[in-house]
Amino acid sequence: MPGPRVRGRAAPHRCGAGHGRGGTVGDQKTMIDSERPAALIIDDDDTLRTRICRAFQLRGWEAYGADTAAAALRMAQDQGPDLALVDLRLPGESGLDIVRTLHALDATMSIIMLTGYGSIATALEAVKCGADHYLTKPVDVDQILSAYEALRATRPAGQDPPATVPSLARVEWEHIQRVLADCDGNISQAARLLGLHRRSLQRKLSKYPPRA
Repeated sequence: MPGPRVRGRAAPHRCGAGHGRGGTVGDQKTMIDSERPAALIIDDDDTLRTRICRAFQLRGWEAYGADTAAAALRMAQDQGPDLALVDLRLPGESGLDIVRTLHALDATMSIIMLTGYGSIATALEAVKCGADHYLTKPVDVDQILSAYEALRATRPAGQDPPATVPSLARVEWEHIQRVLADCDGNISQAARLLGLHRRSLQRKLSKYPPRA
């Protein structure tokens, strides 16, 4: 599982009964500090979404639920999840579009697509859209976590950098380092100034510095 994280300000939403279309699952409680990894579960099946959220929580994760693309985007922006689990079929919406949006928002987020209509063609399309893995329902949290850990194992922090890296990546890295230095190493403050969630910034910092 992900390593220790700096304490943040976000308050989780319980994965209970939904609040209707376009809303997230659960109600917001008091602000808390947390160093746990976070998962975003995007599925319109209230029972399945709640079950998966609770299973993640029992394994020491923060877990958030959303039943629409709009709700998922809000949660991703607010919570910066480490893992997003996206159902392929939502009423009137495509999980592939959600994958594209989440990947564009934060390419360091691990995205796993779920579907009850598995096919090689759909799996390939999901990967093209930015998904990191693809699982067919029925699925349990242990399978999801196994896939997540396998994804992390293929992208270890501190690996030797490739021979060439786009110069923009180096520019971003240096900019992040300058802002972090100006904030005396305070990741939460730097993340706010950079317009990133603290988890997203931590994942960027965990990677090797790109070559110029």
